[in-house]
Amino acid sequence: MKVLFLSTWYPYPADNGSKVRVYHLLRALAQKHDVTLLSFAFDTARPEHPGELGCLCRDIHPVSLNPFRFNRASRLRTFLSPRPMTSRPIPAMRKLVARHASVDPFHAVIASTGTMAEYALMLPQSTTRILEEHNSSTRWMRERYEEQATPLQRFRCWASWQKTRRYEARLFSRFDLVTMVSEQDRQACCSQLPGFRGRVELISNGVDCRHNRPGLAVTRPDSLVFNGSLTYSANYDAMRWFLAESYPLIKAQVPEVSLTITGSTKNVDLGGLQVDESVRLTGYVDDVRVPVSEATICVVPIRQGGGTRIKILEAMALGTPVVATSKGIEGHDGVVQGEHALIADEPAEFAQRVVELLKSPERRVRLSHNARRLVEERYDWVRIGAQFRELCEAAFEARQQT
Repeated sequence: MKVLFLSTWYPYPADNGSKVRVYHLLRALAQKHDVTLLSFAFDTARPEHPGELGCLCRDIHPVSLNPFRFNRASRLRTFLSPRPMTSRPIPAMRKLVARHASVDPFHAVIASTGTMAEYALMLPQSTTRILEEHNSSTRWMRERYEEQATPLQRFRCWASWQKTRRYEARLFSRFDLVTMVSEQDRQACCSQLPGFRGRVELISNGVDCRHNRPGLAVTRPDSLVFNGSLTYSANYDAMRWFLAESYPLIKAQVPEVSLTITGSTKNVDLGGLQVDESVRLTGYVDDVRVPVSEATICVVPIRQGGGTRIKILEAMALGTPVVATSKGIEGHDGVVQGEHALIADEPAEFAQRVVELLKSPERRVRLSHNARRLVEERYDWVRIGAQFRELCEAAFEARQQT
């Protein structure tokens, strides 16, 4: 099968959750099919050094442009637009897709996230269309609406939610298959999109258990890590909440505690974070496994967003115990409180879970062992990638029979 894969993120180096996901799905597809990759390349992307991608894909064609920055608009224009601004086709990518579609008869096209969906619809109607989505924007918008306190903000978020659910209903109906990262997001597609009756399947996030393994670094006593870039709003909100509400309570009981926050801080308002001398901002790191392996505990105080957190699976595979919010652990349905991770949502309770774990080496060993076994059995990318490939093949076969 000849597959055209359209990616928002150039997946090498695979240094954020979206890139990791795309890389491993490409790897699974390339085992049995010819894959052509068309992708935006920005920030840390290095398209001139494709690495293993060069062996996985038949052809790779990047567009060196940030689609989020290119499609940036005023708040008023964003609010009034009937579609997400990031979904507007960009001329350079449209031209590239049109050129390939005109000379290469692809059997299937895969759009990775809604940003790439419109380009996938440029291919002939006979092409099997698959949307590989990372979040349910409809669900996220509904949660934002439910969190608002003032009437004006509730109205604005309600209008955005209604606009998004109608847009996704129209868009998703034009694809043979839609995949979602969490069961919660999958259910939102099935229940909240008006008139949508299409096929939505679950393809969870995973982790490379061979690449991420325990013992890569010596653990530093009383050290915490948050392995997520603050340029992503959900991560910034998590650290703002944690540093203001929970971290002071932890320090009161464990004065020598430290926190490492990995990932880019470019254009981030660090003044909004209560950072002191015990908090280290690493910026971009070449190998995030090292700071995660060095930490006594990985904290994931996520409070918003959809999909699932690859950072949790990576910490579990590396043998670093996890303390997370219910939202942070959401979508990892195999994770059991007290067996694979500790879960808390209120600031004082979250802090207490961290302190208890810092003071209990035996409990940390037990959680680490159980979590590592869980990711090996349920969340290894080899298994998840094969599942995705089989769904794509089944969608193609079903289209052939119609």
